[in-house]
Amino acid sequence: MAGARRTSDFKWRRDLRALVAGASGYIGSKLVAALAERGAEVVALVRDPGRVAGAFDGYPAVSVVRGDLLEPRSFDHALDDVDIAFYLVHSMSSGADFAERDRLAAKHFAETARCSGVPRIIYLGGLVPQAEESEISPHLASRREVGDLLRNSGALVQELRASIVLGRGSSSFEMVRALVDRLPVMVTPRWVSNKAQPIATDDLISCLIAASEIEPEKSEIFEVGGPDVVSYGDIMREYARQRRFHRLMIPVPVLTPWLSSLWLSLVTPLYANIGRHLLESIRNPTVVSNDATTAVFGVRPVGVSVAIKRAIGTTSVWPTRELLDRRRVRSNFDPELLFERVSAIGGERGWYFADWLWWLRGAMDRAIGGPGLRKGRPERTRLAVGDRVDFWRVEELELGKKISFRSELRQPGAAWLEFEVRVEDGGSVLIQTARFRPNGVLGRAYWHLLWPVHVIVFHGMSRAIAVGIARNGG
Repeated sequence: MAGARRTSDFKWRRDLRALVAGASGYIGSKLVAALAERGAEVVALVRDPGRVAGAFDGYPAVSVVRGDLLEPRSFDHALDDVDIAFYLVHSMSSGADFAERDRLAAKHFAETARCSGVPRIIYLGGLVPQAEESEISPHLASRREVGDLLRNSGALVQELRASIVLGRGSSSFEMVRALVDRLPVMVTPRWVSNKAQPIATDDLISCLIAASEIEPEKSEIFEVGGPDVVSYGDIMREYARQRRFHRLMIPVPVLTPWLSSLWLSLVTPLYANIGRHLLESIRNPTVVSNDATTAVFGVRPVGVSVAIKRAIGTTSVWPTRELLDRRRVRSNFDPELLFERVSAIGGERGWYFADWLWWLRGAMDRAIGGPGLRKGRPERTRLAVGDRVDFWRVEELELGKKISFRSELRQPGAAWLEFEVRVEDGGSVLIQTARFRPNGVLGRAYWHLLWPVHVIVFHGMSRAIAVGIARNGG
């Protein structure tokens, strides 16, 4: 770190032009706003501009530019006249080939940066432990490789390596929140006790901004982290303490990261792909060995307790909150046909999966004086707000995009079933969300009692609608 010096009289240039690659991501979107607030002209490079529609409307100096890093010609001129490029791209949610995708994206970005004459790149990577190559998780190995590839661009590269990021919306925090909120008893493998050095989201953004205020003399690597060295288990216990939850954690030495990922896909389906790679990374301790957070960047990060408190304070997770089961499935059908399949649900067609369970739930409701499963819906395919579909009623409808059903069953709380169709990367994605607003302790007990059934039914239904597998496979 000897080559980095911070200028005491540094003033942010009003004509500074910064590019943020990965601006639609969790850190990227926050960094764009932070740069704009400091007066920089910001180019937000995103693969799908629809994902950030309206997100930067309050920042006139921000321009959203479409560019797919896997298609070099799609962002040929995005880096022209750029003073600093922030690289925050990773493909953890892209499946088993994420490392190859990361490799190609970094190569394309490095080559374009070289051709455009970008003088400096700031890259956010992951803390890599001092270990044999075979012992490092594929996720961390990929993040390290990306840094090496970016340095091949000829630009000065400042690589910030961070461990767990704690904040509302971060993958690590949301995974912890989902597990602790849903599971009174958790089996925890031994690698959950491996040490890490989390950093709060706001502190990480401050470090990225501070890195741009340094006049580098050469490419360097900086390790950043908060003051606390803890494990994932410690984080879950602290979250539970602040939420006043009593959670039992039972160590199980034979539960491998791969088996844990299968379990995670049931408990936290929205984060299953990302969570799988996070779990693999946990097997490696990620502790700062040469702390630049305060020494170089002048940032005094908060501890884990404060970071979790801030994250909880910005989420609706108090006793009156809604309980969610959300599933995201890439579809074989085009968006129009996919929405037609959603709209055709119920009645004689049924619910695409385990119809006998829907019938059983309706019979139980009728036994206590409720409407039961009426087996009815309008004959027309296109639904309208107010239409009844079995024991649901259409409460919200946006043709071609979203439909929300509200349950009319007798139950200790209010329930909704929502379907949203999105277009991402040229294909269709179905997002299915079951929401339940419990009435007190009885409502919460009701939700958790039915949770194993929900896992089966909602998983099967979302896949049956989106992919077209057999309707009664459950």
